[in-house]
Amino acid sequence: MTVRTPPKITWLLLTFTLPTKRASQRVEVWRKLQRYGALPLGNSGYLLPSDPMNEERFQWLATSMRKYGGDASIVHVDRIDNISTPQLIGRFVEACAREYQDLIQQLREFSDMPRPKRPTGRLSRLRSRFQEIVEVDFFKSPLQKRVGELLEKADAASVMTDVTHARKINSRDYKDRLWVTRTRPGVDRCASAWLIRRFIDSKARFAFASQERVPREAVPFDMFHESGFGHRGDDCTFETLQKDFSIRDRRVEVISEIIHDADLADDKFGRKEGYGIDEVLKGWAQQRISDQDLLDRGMQLIEGLYHSPS
Repeated sequence: MTVRTPPKITWLLLTFTLPTKRASQRVEVWRKLQRYGALPLGNSGYLLPSDPMNEERFQWLATSMRKYGGDASIVHVDRIDNISTPQLIGRFVEACAREYQDLIQQLREFSDMPRPKRPTGRLSRLRSRFQEIVEVDFFKSPLQKRVGELLEKADAASVMTDVTHARKINSRDYKDRLWVTRTRPGVDRCASAWLIRRFIDSKARFAFASQERVPREAVPFDMFHESGFGHRGDDCTFETLQKDFSIRDRRVEVISEIIHDADLADDKFGRKEGYGIDEVLKGWAQQRISDQDLLDRGMQLIEGLYHSPS
């Protein structure tokens, strides 16, 4: 039987000095090192497993330190004489475990709250924090799976709660329909059209009209119209459609938060991804692109977002 030798782990050691007067820069450097998951190695510097991403991060940080009038060096290390590789790995795992344990406590507190009293956007922020920890969980802490399961459970409960507040509609009444919205569609209308075509009415046709000229047989969306689907309460049109048609899909839930923050700009969920999509659509809208082409391009952007691994 052939015994496989585990791949050898090498390390990156960042050593640096900063002028004593650079207090704010010291805080900035310390925060970045924390975000990168770097492990302090006594007074010698900070350590990360060697890979292209970690080396790039250290390189940018070292460049910043030199601009601040300090000095920085990145050293490639094969081994450390007084700390074994398993001990180093253990330290990285323990550091992530502490972060995961803090998240577990926060998730338990969140789940124990009565649903009406749960802070808006809290679950989204906890999910974002989880992704930040996973990014620097280089050696896969056993707690990663546990936190992921707790988040999925909390997500499912949140979706079920949202569905109970949705209108009761017959989805069969919205098949093979003409859906109408305003001209020059933006991020909410493009995302809503994508949601309609993908989850509600696969044969949906889209048209554009003014408020006064909506065809009688059409379904208005994101219009100031007495019928159809639009903003409701603090929900954007995408959220209204998602809830009314009981669309339960984890990736749609993420897109819903992204579109909400981009459309309403209230930072409810702390999602920034949609701002880029919104700016691209605004740029296209300034060009001589038809409304239909603009909508199609926006829907393609959302489709790409739906398949994004993040």
